Amino acid sequence: MAAGLRGACPRSNRAPAQGGRLVVRVAFGRIDVSVRFGLKAGAAALLLGVSSLTLTHVLHAQEQSVLASADPDARFLLSSDELLYNLDSERVIAQGAVQIDYDGYQMVADRVEYDQRTGRLMAVGGIELVEPGGNRIYADELDLTDDFADGFVNALRIETPDNTRLVAESAERTGGTQTTLNNGTYTACNICEEDPSKAPLWQIKARRVIQNGENQTIRLEQASFELFGRPIAYLPYLVVPDYQNRRVSGFLSPSVSFSSTLDLGVTVPYYFALTPHMDATVAVTGYSAQGFLTEAEFRRRFATGDVTVRAAGIYQLSPEDFDARTVDRLEDARGLFNTTGRFNINESWSYGWDLTVQSDSNFGQTYGIDYFNNERETSEVYLTGLRDRNYFDLRGMYFDVQSPRLTDIEDAQQPFVHPSLDYNYTAGDPVFGGELTADVNLASLTRTRADFENFPGTGRDRIRGIDGTTSRLTGETEWKRSVVTGSGLVITPILALRGDLHSSELDETSAISAFTPAVNDFDARSMATAGVEARYPVLLTSPGSGSSHIIEPIGQLFVRPNEQMAGRLPNEDAQSFVFDATTLFERDKFSGYDRIEGGTRANLGLRYTGSFANGYSLNAVVGQSYHLGGVNSFASDDFVNAGANSGLETDVSDFVGEVALMTPADLGFRAGSRFSKETMDINRFDAGATYANETVSLEGGVTYQREQPEYNFDVDRYEVRGSGALRFAENWSVFGAASYDAREGVLTTSAIGFGYDDECFTFRIAYIEERDERELSGSDWSVGAQLTFRTLGDISSGGALDRFGAF
Repeated sequence: MAAGLRGACPRSNRAPAQGGRLVVRVAFGRIDVSVRFGLKAGAAALLLGVSSLTLTHVLHAQEQSVLASADPDARFLLSSDELLYNLDSERVIAQGAVQIDYDGYQMVADRVEYDQRTGRLMAVGGIELVEPGGNRIYADELDLTDDFADGFVNALRIETPDNTRLVAESAERTGGTQTTLNNGTYTACNICEEDPSKAPLWQIKARRVIQNGENQTIRLEQASFELFGRPIAYLPYLVVPDYQNRRVSGFLSPSVSFSSTLDLGVTVPYYFALTPHMDATVAVTGYSAQGFLTEAEFRRRFATGDVTVRAAGIYQLSPEDFDARTVDRLEDARGLFNTTGRFNINESWSYGWDLTVQSDSNFGQTYGIDYFNNERETSEVYLTGLRDRNYFDLRGMYFDVQSPRLTDIEDAQQPFVHPSLDYNYTAGDPVFGGELTADVNLASLTRTRADFENFPGTGRDRIRGIDGTTSRLTGETEWKRSVVTGSGLVITPILALRGDLHSSELDETSAISAFTPAVNDFDARSMATAGVEARYPVLLTSPGSGSSHIIEPIGQLFVRPNEQMAGRLPNEDAQSFVFDATTLFERDKFSGYDRIEGGTRANLGLRYTGSFANGYSLNAVVGQSYHLGGVNSFASDDFVNAGANSGLETDVSDFVGEVALMTPADLGFRAGSRFSKETMDINRFDAGATYANETVSLEGGVTYQREQPEYNFDVDRYEVRGSGALRFAENWSVFGAASYDAREGVLTTSAIGFGYDDECFTFRIAYIEERDERELSGSDWSVGAQLTFRTLGDISSGGALDRFGAF
């Protein structure tokens, strides 16, 4: 005896939710028969165990969305062309375009049959299940119990949102905790549309894949890795954590390196999952000549921050292989220790540290230790605060110069900063209709050896840092307000007031005592500035052209007294001064606090911004600066000759300009220059261009600097640099980079390589050669390679390619 219903069950026919049970009422004439079949919590997750078992979990590449426990109040929605209930056999059958929607899961099938007596659910034909996380699961036949503890599925196929696929002949779930896939295949590669039977570029096959939900492990039996359809690696037995237990101890991907100084190196890392909040990694690198380098990193996370401890060490077996003029040759046992930490006090304040010590001056750079292979390493402790537009930073610092030189002079010349303080405040509300800002800077440092450059026979000695202890406290406030007149003229009055306190404690035997005002001295200085800026932007448009042009003349006038004690105080932070279009309209053009721009000065310039209908845009700035009265600070010598050869040391400065062009063809160009005011000869020039499309990307630049005798550069300097990549086939590309010192006529850096890249596989290899600017060992070269299987991880050859990551 059977009856049929068409269409979806209306909400009014369902009984209130009872542990996820569904009530279907079927009417026979005037007799109502209640049919209740058990669909317990989690019922819609028809393939719960199977769908969670993709090899992406096995290899820690992604996290699948799996319903651990369904919502007991979730609504079950069923629709089909026909719904049948057989009272005699106690079977409920939905057939014809069956659709099930439950707790974020959606399933379609040709036929779904539920046997109340055996408690089994059967789905047949065209089964497709979409999980809340986006996974799509396909099968031809599904057989499972109503509590979904046990089940069986034939012809299983899973597709994930990130385009990975898992296919198995069959899958079986037993005991509610264990799922077994038979003859499973996993890949992240696209299937060939022209020939679906063609093997993907790579895939993993396993005779059996068993997921154990109790101990959260996955066991692979008779697994093989195939490349281009051919097996290249075989594992008879392997146990790995599943997606629920990703932090587990085990080996990580190895890497290989090769360089001119260290020869061949093979690195094998091991990961320790100590606790949910603490782990560690230990890596051992075997070098063909020097022995074994051991690196360890320990990490601990707290509720408000984290701490990291790193260490590395090696006992060199053949130090004589290094250049005789380097510290690398003198050392047998070498190592370093580092600790970092960062903690949040509240949402605005945090503190931390980054401290490093090394056994010698070049260990980290010689062995390319991650995070410690820079030319200069900075150790520091700090306290920072950020709220609204206000900023606070207090820190102490120590600098370690990594150099192969046998002496430690450069380290002794580095200062110990105790401390450095920056505080920037911007008033939240307007003050007299304008913006009020305040800055406080404190710098106190000690150096054991003077950083002294002596240029014999030139009389142009430079003292970049004095030995002893120096301290400076600076306070500065600025007020400015922009007023727009009826004609469109923008006038901005500017008022600024600054004060400095200086103290010096120098050794009486210091080599630079003769250059300083006193061995122990205390000084104070101040600066008051009154200025005004006027801008008159003019918008030019042509009706119907779609183009617009803004021409904006700009003029500034700053009136102030002379710089006090110019050249008599140490200059630590205002040494890297460059006059160009970016600093033309600065009130104080010095780069730091140790120098103050004094005297009356005017800055005049013209700014242009153009936007064209054909997609081009053009920006340009040109201008000049004029010293009108008082003493020109840029003509006042200090310990480092900061203003010399700058273009500002005369009453009328050099011309400066900059232009930037963008085109709709993805071509960009920028150039900046400083021109002599008398002859218009180029004193400084820097230009760069970029271009990119689907086939080629190019980037190049050139820098030129006329001779600077005051800095002991008696000849012109210029460098040309470029890089590019060309995709010469669908998935193949070649790339390279070079820097050329035109004065010396040598390549300072060069690199060339090629690579393959598609949706599931990447391979790159490059040769890099870098000139040793310290002229101790000629040129260093290295070979970098990287092999990546998407979702599986990668195998790389160390840091060679990392330095050219743009490719």
